[in-house]
Amino acid sequence: MKIEFLLHNAYGIGGTIRSTVNLAAALADRHEVRIVSVNRPVDEPELTIDPRVRLTPLVDLREGTDTDEYEAPLNQRPSEIFRDERIDNGRMAATALTDERVAAHLAATDADVVIATRPKLIGYLAKYGSDRFLRLGQEHLTHEAHVPELHAVMDPAIAALDAFATVSEADAGHYREALPDARARILSIPNAVPAPVAEPSDGTSRTIVSAGRLVAVKRYDRLVAAFAEVAAERPDWNLRIYGRGPAKAKLRKQIEELGLYERVTLMGARSPIETEWSKGAVAAVASDAESFGMTIVEAMHAGLPVVATDCPYGPREILTDGTDGVLVPLDDADAVDAYAEALLKLTGDAGLRRRLGAAARETAHRYEPSRIAQRYEELFEELRPGSTAAAPAPEKKGGFLRGLFGGGRAKQPAAAAPAPQGDTAHPEARCAVDADGSLTVRLRPEQLTGADTHVLLRHRGTKGKEAVRVPLSADGTARIERAAHTMAEGRWDTYVERAGDKSRRRLAAALVEQKALLGLPLTEGAAGVAAWVPYETSDGFLAVRTWLRERHAEATEVRVGADGITVTVSLHGTPLGDGAELVARLRNGDGAAGDVRAPLRDGTGVLPYEPMQKRIADEQDLWDLWARPASGAPLVRVGRLTGDFADRKGIDTFPAATRGEVRLRPYFTVTNDLTVTVKDASAADAA
Repeated sequence: MKIEFLLHNAYGIGGTIRSTVNLAAALADRHEVRIVSVNRPVDEPELTIDPRVRLTPLVDLREGTDTDEYEAPLNQRPSEIFRDERIDNGRMAATALTDERVAAHLAATDADVVIATRPKLIGYLAKYGSDRFLRLGQEHLTHEAHVPELHAVMDPAIAALDAFATVSEADAGHYREALPDARARILSIPNAVPAPVAEPSDGTSRTIVSAGRLVAVKRYDRLVAAFAEVAAERPDWNLRIYGRGPAKAKLRKQIEELGLYERVTLMGARSPIETEWSKGAVAAVASDAESFGMTIVEAMHAGLPVVATDCPYGPREILTDGTDGVLVPLDDADAVDAYAEALLKLTGDAGLRRRLGAAARETAHRYEPSRIAQRYEELFEELRPGSTAAAPAPEKKGGFLRGLFGGGRAKQPAAAAPAPQGDTAHPEARCAVDADGSLTVRLRPEQLTGADTHVLLRHRGTKGKEAVRVPLSADGTARIERAAHTMAEGRWDTYVERAGDKSRRRLAAALVEQKALLGLPLTEGAAGVAAWVPYETSDGFLAVRTWLRERHAEATEVRVGADGITVTVSLHGTPLGDGAELVARLRNGDGAAGDVRAPLRDGTGVLPYEPMQKRIADEQDLWDLWARPASGAPLVRVGRLTGDFADRKGIDTFPAATRGEVRLRPYFTVTNDLTVTVKDASAADAA
């Protein structure tokens, strides 16, 4: 059987895209599957699509390329298909060109089933589709999420299809009521959510995790307000919010106004997200509405108890309150307090977290892609008996996380150089931090040859003069022992190395599991104070960020107050003694400005804004922060090296203090050291 999915844009990481990629991979076990992306805005998808699933874009919108069709005359004319209200697609808005391309594709396709995933695509399928193939629509939002003007044109299109699937039974009921005479079979089939490859949460962290698009309906403002109550009673707990979206700036402002900037972190979008769920002990969903709740099931797969608002549709069909999660009544009068109470109960009861988390993992199996694919196959068979006979399956290739490594994730890096015959250019590596900080690297044996004998780490700054080699076991595993290796500060690229000619191939990052870094202390020994953080580079390779310093002052807390910047430090490699002080020193200064000093009492000092607020350089002044452990002792740089962040800049952020025409803001540099930037307020606003 040949199955096609119509996506507006298959190159992002949104919930509709993730669920489609998951379902397509499961159906590819028995059928030929293709994803048709109406638009192609970038070179490669952010998610890796199973290699057995073909990806076909129709309109090329890659900016800066010779093939960019945005300025094409036909693309400047409006689409004849109805407007998908409330969805602003910008450059990817439907036009006469997309009408033409989709119509031509549907006229030529040899698919047995075509599935449209958005209202506008349902419109295309109804207008340009054919009885040659089954025509199915999907609803990834809810009936009430669409304005009446959209329903007026979308509902007749739905009614003309063969079937229409919502992701919750409650929503299917709404559509049946709205379309009692529809030709289409209206039913509910939930989204496909694969079990993670990453190790599940052990429940011992003090982290609440939430993930999704930063938009108003997700009510992260409610979550942050509720966490403020938790923070007051649970000083060792923190909140991480993953995602991107238009509400980010407003959310950051709320976090700063509540003084929670050292307790709540906006993490940005992450793919894969499964490694981040495993770092948490509790998952949080505070939405006003959830059509389904993919993040709920993802968290449950990771063994997290989920606290979710009992909003319409998804959560109440996934969670059983008190059994595998917690449902909080959605009452505007006291929703924040009720949500905070649920978080306080879970964060204060480790036994309850374990019980709910274990039950959550069992419940999540209902949503594994193979089960959801079977439900779709049953639907195809009901609509067209005999249609689901399996096509000859193409040879199963190793996807980026298939087999040993599991399901879909971020894209594979482009090949830098041809691999030897029969080899993979960049073998896929799964790297996990062990309890003692050592790194275990697992490679796919089928991507190795008998000549591949070592994992090699090369220090980027010394062009390989600094290197670490660890032998590979027969099963493709190498362990870089923390106690056995001293690694210079910097960034280390990873390779698989061959015996004899010492040729090497760089390792692609299949999965990087860092959860053991949470709470792991810095290593202190004869070589100095050290930290290692494995991470995925921006182009998809496995690397390790290291720090090695004779002494270090760890910034455990930074507060921006009315009278100055309060910094609490923990000294490593040197004791705290009499006369200890916190020092701000102007970078690249001539000494005329002098240092700003404050006594360190029990590791805490308050740096006054004067004289830092006196502007000196043209664009900005940078004051680096140091600690003097005792009177007469050499200065020690202040930074934040513990934890799982290879790069804190832009993630650990602080509010600014405005003094007249000047704005001062502490921040972490590219080396995770603490600095205060001082700018004219007008320039800071412009930035």
